Amino acid sequence: MMDDRLQMSESFFLSAILAVVGGFLDAYSYLLRGHVFANAQTGNIVLLGVNLQKMDFQRAVYYLIPILAFAFGVVLVELVKKFYKGKQQIHWRQRVVGLEVVLLAIVGFLPLGRMDVLANVLISFVCAMQVETFRRVHGHPFASTMCTGNLRSGTEALFHYFEKRDKQLRDKSLKYYGIIAFFIFGAVIGALLAGWAGEKSVLLCSVLLIIAILLMIQEFRM
Repeated sequence: MMDDRLQMSESFFLSAILAVVGGFLDAYSYLLRGHVFANAQTGNIVLLGVNLQKMDFQRAVYYLIPILAFAFGVVLVELVKKFYKGKQQIHWRQRVVGLEVVLLAIVGFLPLGRMDVLANVLISFVCAMQVETFRRVHGHPFASTMCTGNLRSGTEALFHYFEKRDKQLRDKSLKYYGIIAFFIFGAVIGALLAGWAGEKSVLLCSVLLIIAILLMIQEFRM
C-alpha cells in the first residue's frame, strides 16, 4: 500500500551507501584500471577529443569504449523499468542492483593490465545503471556516481538558506554536502584498498550493494 512515507530508494542512508560505491569505483578505475574515470564520462569525453586532435585514434577508442558502455547502461535500466515495473515479486530497482553486484564481482576477478578495458566497460555500465536508477534523495534530484550537480545544488540551497533562513533549505544543503562527503569517503577507502587488495578490492562494492538490496527488500515486505 502506498503512503506518504519516504521510499527507501530516496532515503539518505541508502543514497549514502550508493555514494560510497560511486567514490570507490572512481578511485578504483583511475588508480588500477588505466587512469579512466568510469563514473562521470565528462573527463573521458574530453580525453576522447584531445586524442582525436592528436590523431591518436587507438587512444581515442580507448576512451570511447567506457562512454558507449555508460550509454548502454542507461538504455538497459530503461528496458528493465519498462518490462518489470509493477511486478510485485521483485522490484525493478532490486533487479538492477542485483546485476550491479554480479558485474562488479566479475570485475574483481579480471586481472590488472590486459583486462582493464573490459573492467572499465563493466564499471561504466554499472555506474550508468546506478545513476539512472537512483535519482532522488528525500525528493531532491541527486547523483551517486558524480559530484558536480550535487555541489551546485547544495551550494545553491545554502545560499538561499542564508538569504531566507529557511531550515528546509539548510537541511537540503546538508543532504547534498553529506552525499559528497560519503563520495569522498568511498574514494578514500577505494584508494586504501587498491594498494592492499588490488583488483579484488572492488568486491567491497558488491557487498555494499547487497546491503542496499536487503534494505529495499525489507521495505518491500513492510
